[in-house]
Amino acid sequence: MTQRDQGLPYQPTAEAATLPAETSKNMLITRPSKVRWRLLLCLFALSAVTYLDRVNISISGRRIAGEFHFNDVQLGWIFSAFVVGYAIFQVPGGWLADRFGARRVLTSGALWWAVFTAATAAIYAKTTNALGIFLAVRFMLGAGEAVVYPSSNRFVANWIPSGERGIANGVIFAGVGAGAGVTPLLITAIMMRFGWRMSFWLCAVLGAVAGLVWLLLARDHPEEHVGVNQAEMEVIRSGLVIPPRGRSSVPWATVFASRDVMASSFSYFCYGYAAYIFFSWFFIYLNEVRGVNLRVSAFYTMLPFIGMVAGSPLGGLLGDAVTRRWGKRLGRCGIAAVGMGLGAVFIALGADVKRTGLSTVVLTVGVFALFLAQSSFWALTADIAGPSAGAVSGLMNLCCQVGGAVTASLTPVIAIHFGWTASFLTAAGLCALGAAAWLFVDPNRVLPCRTG
Repeated sequence: MTQRDQGLPYQPTAEAATLPAETSKNMLITRPSKVRWRLLLCLFALSAVTYLDRVNISISGRRIAGEFHFNDVQLGWIFSAFVVGYAIFQVPGGWLADRFGARRVLTSGALWWAVFTAATAAIYAKTTNALGIFLAVRFMLGAGEAVVYPSSNRFVANWIPSGERGIANGVIFAGVGAGAGVTPLLITAIMMRFGWRMSFWLCAVLGAVAGLVWLLLARDHPEEHVGVNQAEMEVIRSGLVIPPRGRSSVPWATVFASRDVMASSFSYFCYGYAAYIFFSWFFIYLNEVRGVNLRVSAFYTMLPFIGMVAGSPLGGLLGDAVTRRWGKRLGRCGIAAVGMGLGAVFIALGADVKRTGLSTVVLTVGVFALFLAQSSFWALTADIAGPSAGAVSGLMNLCCQVGGAVTASLTPVIAIHFGWTASFLTAAGLCALGAAAWLFVDPNRVLPCRTG
């Protein structure tokens, strides 16, 4: 029985161990290629474009509301429509990636969301039932973008050894902050010069280009890529668990019975609730509640996203380092719990600061701390779910997006009745609960597979 048949970690074969001395010397001299890291940079770019596409409406939201006579509650519905579509298609998107591979699924998703980003710009003021059309278009846009992170996790499970999965996911999710951080300044500049529709046309083109570049460069498995040399293949295989031959998956009954999956999914719901305040409402909060003009609002809105760009890869680096030294329980769970706990503290403090600039800085520290936890969620599912990493991470991300949908609609309601400070304190309280949930997670409990 081979290592693959037994589902054991890859070990060099006896034949490899008895290679002639000169051949072994040449293999040692050969440096591993870096294809996996170049493809991770592609995923970083795709991640950035997806958030450019989704956050642009929060920047242009006030212009859209004015043109179509939407109130804040209706605008919240439009924000939520995207998140609902995104949430519903997380698990199907992950299943598609597990079934057909990250290369084709990500490309199809990018072209899909490019079409519906353009469709948003095509809605004109005299359109009958404009609200319903906005809701439908944003829902479909969310459905297309739903494949991005489950497919990325499928790529990580196939290409990235376990000891590098923290930083790998950190790089991918740094694209969240990069895309969302560029959005306020870029969309504001385009909107003020050419109108809000032009910003959507531009985002549609960028999405289509990013998808086609991924199709040209990516492959589903490292052995399919001509740029991967033998040395890099050995590095990759040394940190993978090779699944048994034949199509295998984790039964859904096992997934839903897993305390680790359920606890991390609840934590990601809390995470999503807090994070989506900054994606959906922060620009409008600064502009209308704090009284900051459009240009300054765009600058201040960028700061939390800079915190995301810094926090996500740093959390991944720390997680991998701690995992190598003290094991996955501290490396995955400890970093996530500390990050979300600190996020709760600083978001609560920042909401109560009177000076707008200082408040934004404190909230940015909270977002930075929150994003220290980001890679732990995805590294966990890649570690424990094996051949079903796409679908299981899709389930977890579904819970995150449900949290985002709730905050998109609930935040203005809480603000109307109790004030904006209460809205941020609600997010802080959920961060604290999410941190506590990691105490119930053990990344060493791998979910058993079923073959066939």
